[in-house]
Amino acid sequence: MKIKRKGSASWQGGLKDGRGSLSTESGALADYPYGFAARFEGKKGSNPEELLGAAHAGCFTMALSLILGEAGLTAERMDTTAEVVLEQVEGGFSITAVHLTLKARIPGTDAEAFEALAAKAKAGCPVSKLFDTEITLDASLLD
Repeated sequence: MKIKRKGSASWQGGLKDGRGSLSTESGALADYPYGFAARFEGKKGSNPEELLGAAHAGCFTMALSLILGEAGLTAERMDTTAEVVLEQVEGGFSITAVHLTLKARIPGTDAEAFEALAAKAKAGCPVSKLFDTEITLDASLLD
């Protein structure tokens, strides 16, 4: 099975004074603004790193749902944040790390089993496999 999905970007102007828009095939984003100021100066708009973070958080959480099901467990709730680190390194900018933070309520499991299942999801998630960087995880099982 091969699944293809599309995202697109349009850009006008130079790097710092230009502006662009991001769109997704699903329509979740439609000409959503992004640019230098949003990426490097914290101004309004999106940026590639937050989109990668959302994709990674979503992929990891779905992968964990699958792994939990295989273990006979079902989450009441899982909330995941992926912090994507963009740094200036020799030769330009690079994504140097991703840190996943998961807070979950999963009846019928204990902390040790939960951590093992979360680590398996982190390693097996297709977006984790895409990144050639260190991916760390803090997983908290809520009462």
